[in-house]
Amino acid sequence: MGADENRSLGALLAQVVPGSALRDGLERILRARMGALIVLGDGPEVLEICSGGFHIDAEMSPQRLSELAKMDGAIVLDRTGERIAWANVHLVPDPTAPTNETGTRHRTAERVARCVDVQVVAVSEEMGTITLYQGATKRQLRPTDVLISRANHLLQTLDRFRARFDEVSAALTASEIEDVVTARDVVAVLQRAEMAVRVADETTELLDELGEHGRLLRLQLLELMAGVREERRLVAEDYFVDGFRAAEDVVVRLASLTIADLLGLERLAVVLADPEGAPLDLERSVVPRGLRLLRRVPHVTSEVVGRLVDHFGDLHRIMRAPVAEIASATGMGDELARSVKEGLVRLAESSILDRTS
Repeated sequence: MGADENRSLGALLAQVVPGSALRDGLERILRARMGALIVLGDGPEVLEICSGGFHIDAEMSPQRLSELAKMDGAIVLDRTGERIAWANVHLVPDPTAPTNETGTRHRTAERVARCVDVQVVAVSEEMGTITLYQGATKRQLRPTDVLISRANHLLQTLDRFRARFDEVSAALTASEIEDVVTARDVVAVLQRAEMAVRVADETTELLDELGEHGRLLRLQLLELMAGVREERRLVAEDYFVDGFRAAEDVVVRLASLTIADLLGLERLAVVLADPEGAPLDLERSVVPRGLRLLRRVPHVTSEVVGRLVDHFGDLHRIMRAPVAEIASATGMGDELARSVKEGLVRLAESSILDRTS
């Protein structure tokens, strides 16, 4: 699904989230054990596939929508869903348009969505479901209580994943300070970050569907995911960015893994292996460039971090370099260079305290 379709689907979800007028009307139709076919768009391209019906041109309200659903034909709203344009119309989309649906109403809805750039809603009286169509995308709405329960469960899972991610991230920091990093340490952080991101993405979809009902849950999600994606990118840049790939390539490789593959570090090692070299040995010693730790030093910008890494090459050369060399080599003043050194020392001391506590 392309970016434009994602935006269209997002706009449609915003109109049918719990509490919205359109969602209220759809649920009224369900409670009355009726079905409905609703098109959000009344432009010329829609009218070309409409036959018969009544021109309404009235403000949409949940009550009016449910009353009009008593008629057999489709209901046509404007793109905003705020006005009812037509009712009881017969839709005649291209019969050759592909569809996987079997029911007449849902088959028509999918074909209209594929043929015309509009969103279509199908309400099934038999199944008690509300289904959205946009282009080739199909999405069935779930009851609010089901969404909230699932989102809470995912957030609890994410809380455990975040705790484990913090553990392996802290272990990597300690290993970097002591210059004893292995590929296993690095892969473990990427593994845990990817697992957290996947749970967060699934939770985000649920919260998009909940709208304002998921506002507090979204705050929890933002807190749990604070810094995870950035950490994943910095780890990738520290250890895997070279002449063959960028950090985005590492993220794409991780995203390509199945859940089963993601659970095994050995499988991750294969996916993250140098495309022009030998397979990644998990026990091999590796050296960080220093991007990840330097970004934790207060008042140090990404530009300064880039200059430091470009000049010194790796973290331990930076840590061993005197203040004067850092200042002259990177064009920084003595005060900023001293801040970098002192910041790295504090990180090292903090890491040692954490490991001994």
